[in-house]
Amino acid sequence: MLRYLSVWFLMLMPLGVAAQQAKLTGKVLNRQQEPLELATVAVKGTSVGTRTNAAGEFILAVPAQSEVVLLVRYLGYKEQEQTLQLLPGETKTLQFILEPDPQKLQTVDVRGKQDDAREQVSVTTLDPRDASNLPSAFGDFNKVLVTLPGVSSNNELSSTYSVRGGNYDENLVYVNNIEIYRPFLISSAQQEGLSFVNPDLVGDIQFSSGGWQPKYGDKLSSVLNIKYKQPTEFAASVSGGLTGGTLHLESASKSKKISYLFGARHKNGQYILRGLQTDGKYNPIFTDAQAYVHVDLTKDSLDRGRTTLGILASYANNDFRVEPESQVTTFGTSNTPLRLFIGFDGQERMEYATYQAGLNLTHRFSAFYTSEFILSGVHSREREFRDVEAGYRLCDVDTNGDGIGDCQQERGVGSTFSHARNALLARMLAAELRNTWRISQRSNLQFGAKVGSENIEDQLQEYGFSDSADYVTQDFYLSSQLNLNTLRYSGYLQHTFELDSLKTITYGLRATYWDYNGELNISPRVQYSFITRHNPNLSFKTALGLYFQPPFYRELRDFNGVLNPELKAQRAIHAILGSDYLFQAWGRDFKLTAEAYYKWMTNVVPYDLDNVRLRYYAKNNAKAYAAGFDVRVNGEFIPGAESWLSLGLLSTKENVEGDSVSVFNAQGERINMEEQGFIRRPTDQLLNVGVFFQDHLPDNPTVRMYLNLVYGSGLPFGPPRQPEYRNAFEGRSYKRIDIGFSKVIVVESDVVKRRKLGLESLWVGLEVLNLIDARNWVSYNYVRDVNSVTYAVPNYLTGRRLNVRFVAKF
Repeated sequence: MLRYLSVWFLMLMPLGVAAQQAKLTGKVLNRQQEPLELATVAVKGTSVGTRTNAAGEFILAVPAQSEVVLLVRYLGYKEQEQTLQLLPGETKTLQFILEPDPQKLQTVDVRGKQDDAREQVSVTTLDPRDASNLPSAFGDFNKVLVTLPGVSSNNELSSTYSVRGGNYDENLVYVNNIEIYRPFLISSAQQEGLSFVNPDLVGDIQFSSGGWQPKYGDKLSSVLNIKYKQPTEFAASVSGGLTGGTLHLESASKSKKISYLFGARHKNGQYILRGLQTDGKYNPIFTDAQAYVHVDLTKDSLDRGRTTLGILASYANNDFRVEPESQVTTFGTSNTPLRLFIGFDGQERMEYATYQAGLNLTHRFSAFYTSEFILSGVHSREREFRDVEAGYRLCDVDTNGDGIGDCQQERGVGSTFSHARNALLARMLAAELRNTWRISQRSNLQFGAKVGSENIEDQLQEYGFSDSADYVTQDFYLSSQLNLNTLRYSGYLQHTFELDSLKTITYGLRATYWDYNGELNISPRVQYSFITRHNPNLSFKTALGLYFQPPFYRELRDFNGVLNPELKAQRAIHAILGSDYLFQAWGRDFKLTAEAYYKWMTNVVPYDLDNVRLRYYAKNNAKAYAAGFDVRVNGEFIPGAESWLSLGLLSTKENVEGDSVSVFNAQGERINMEEQGFIRRPTDQLLNVGVFFQDHLPDNPTVRMYLNLVYGSGLPFGPPRQPEYRNAFEGRSYKRIDIGFSKVIVVESDVVKRRKLGLESLWVGLEVLNLIDARNWVSYNYVRDVNSVTYAVPNYLTGRRLNVRFVAKF
């Protein structure tokens, strides 16, 4: 009890001291009236000082009845001083407009808010420019995440990613504090459209791979927190390439009270998909458009930003059509190669239209208290049509005879048929209130509540059968009509307290309730970080918390298309210990981050993974763990260009109740049934390496090179509907190198610089995708020969491709 009383005494002590002194509040802005976060406001000649928050605001207690000199500093800007004298208990509000320092700006390249990232566990801050420059098949924003430690994606066609052993449905995505949803019915990566986040609109990126604070909610693996830009003047860009193009506009009113962003993207995957092993007529068209408007509703020009409104709207349309024709796959060993011929008849179509909108109303009641009201909605209509018949022939390949490389002996013939008529309508609406109360210079309280409505109508009708060795078997049959209409409630309370200038603790609770299964969950979480006194470049961080993931629609639905109303939330305990070390090499700054983590999971819902389709068992019949170690070093290996190297080690396994297998004796007689115990999870990937490297010509920085390297060891797999072989086999490792070369042509014009008129610059690039032409596997076809032996035939991803891109900025 004494310990708790002492902590609260320390928290309340600054309030008591403040009553004996005077108080200063205010904002620090630049000449464009933009807030400057982490600016230093201090009393000159003393250790009394503070830093501004994200809105540029500060609170500072100063001695009363004596003259003090207030000093304001921010990297790259001229210092400002102001002399003042206040009465006891007096509160004075100030505003500082800092001017750029040309000498400092020539030598300083501000890349991110590293101080804030050092105080949080498992948080990485990224520069939006790196996401735009990263070479990838479709310029997808999420591909920059795959280069981070603990993050993996073994499919260049997909925007999905796995974090520390979790699956794709366990990742939270926020844009301006509005939660984002992804489509439901996608079963293969080539059907995917564009990820929600538009790189042209991004202003700030923070990614957490575990142990996050209570204000972020109810998933098990990660949080991606995106802030869109708030422009102050007109700018635009147009880009294009062999895989699509983009358009982006941004501007602000003369008074700077209204600003807007608009972005439109078009993606055509024909060129890339022609690199797949299945020949056919591909017609993949994906289009989206987003707009974000920010309005300052404050009437008093001296108190700008007191009341603001942000409006986000997006539309995404996916129309994927394919008429497969043929496929030839050679697999096996060098001594006994096999070849599979497949002829197709039919077509497949996947389409969806998704509308998402949100508004964010923020009001600063005082310099200490800010409230934020968020209203968001999603309307998505998806349809999946498929009628595909495939006839196959499996044979041995001649390796020695005159017809080397030809089929030598036929092992089996057969056919399969797949039919689907699936339609889904999802409508979701959510209202949320977030509050921030700055109790003192060192104490910050955040709390909020959210209510959400979900209405999902799902019509399932699909079946498939196979004919092998004149024996027809029905592989699956699914026919159901489902309707889910539920309400979700959640709330959080967290307190961040700076014990001193080197130590910070954040602790709190999060609660969720779902009326569908009547389950209430409470999640306590705590983070602690400190910077060592003997070496301010070395910091340590730790986190411990309980995380719940209440089931969403896909977890509720089993293989037979039936919802399980008794399904409970999955639970995970996150335990993380990490360290950051800032150092210099070659006269430049670098950062080394290392973290060890352990996640113990109960009430786990097992699933099988096929391509990017997750099929849940809809039962809380498993427990699991994930343990690993992540390390990342980033900095300017080349002056003026940040690069990084990431490495992750992971082991994740699960124990599923009832997965018993037969035990046979030497005579082939079954003598017992035994559970398998802990087996590998579908995302169990021992080693993951990610590299993003930038370079430029020493005498000409407008000529640049970008390298994206990803390596992941093999994932487990097993034949469907055979639990004794579930995840029993080792897949092939995933390796891919994408490299890009670019030239920037800068248009030197005083008119352009002054008024932002006309072409400002032209960026022209050449990309070599899959430079080493690696034959990566994404899934397997299972065929049987005349002896009823089943073969797992790999489905390969894309080979080497060239892409030409340009970006024109205005």
